[in-house]
Amino acid sequence: MYESGDLRKGLKIEIDGDPYEIVDFEFVKPGKGQALYKCKLKNMITGVQFDKTYRSGEKINKADLEEQEMEYLYTDGDHYHFMNTSTFEQDSMSAEQLGDSVKFLKENTVCNVLFFQGRPIGLSLPNFIELRVVRSDPWVKGDTASGSYKPAELETGLTVQVPPFVEEGQKLRIDTRTGQYVERVKE
Repeated sequence: MYESGDLRKGLKIEIDGDPYEIVDFEFVKPGKGQALYKCKLKNMITGVQFDKTYRSGEKINKADLEEQEMEYLYTDGDHYHFMNTSTFEQDSMSAEQLGDSVKFLKENTVCNVLFFQGRPIGLSLPNFIELRVVRSDPWVKGDTASGSYKPAELETGLTVQVPPFVEEGQKLRIDTRTGQYVERVKE
């Protein structure tokens, strides 16, 4: 159990049987009366957000969350299948549960899967992932304007802006937090 004084941004709590993450937090001490803890909460399953205020001394349930290292195996239609790297048990998640993470998933990617009461609800990707360019416009000689970028489609279907010297078939390091090109990878 947490007390209202333990609340902070990023903390995961349980309300009415659902896990919530505190996405914004503000401490308010009025001139008289109790201190207030204003939180913006996000449901970790549905993504719904709402505001809730706690008074000083209130008790809050801790979310029953567990994170396991899993390897992405394959997709069949709308479901993405993962295997626990230590127990070899398999679980699957839908595209809605994964959200934008599907743009970075390729087979054999090791990531952390978040479980709530034994069922998978979310995914944490590594900060950087290496993906191959499958389609990119050729570099036009003389096109050296500073800051010029061109679109490149990667093997997962993700399109990123890359410098003009990047060609098809090259491997790139992509930042999964921003979805942007970082550098070319030497093979």
